[in-house]
Amino acid sequence: QVQLVESGGGLVQAGGSLRLSCVASGGAYVSYTMGWFRQAPGKEREFVAHISWSGAGTVYADSVKGRFTISRDNAKRTGHLQMDSLKPEDTAVYYCAARRSYSGSYDYKDYDFWGRGTQVTVSS
Repeated sequence: QVQLVESGGGLVQAGGSLRLSCVASGGAYVSYTMGWFRQAPGKEREFVAHISWSGAGTVYADSVKGRFTISRDNAKRTGHLQMDSLKPEDTAVYYCAARRSYSGSYDYKDYDFWGRGTQVTVSS
């Protein structure tokens, strides 16, 4: 079992930046794909980005490409999502997830472990 805890959310003005962190404990975290998803009120959970176990491979949703950067530090069992040029439509609860596979996925149902989420609110 892997336990994931997110932090770093908050309230920021449009155009600002936030850096989310995800700390993992337990399990073979270093061999898992890590992903970030988000969910706005009344909407489905949405893929944001995922990163391979080595950190060499990253994939982003079109809506965040060029603005968000996903990274991980396996020695510290920590992942990050750097969010720049934030827009009001980025407002959501952001979740960290881990998948017991070397392959990433856009589908939240393919992920095995989840954090509780951290709220990100972007004001206009």
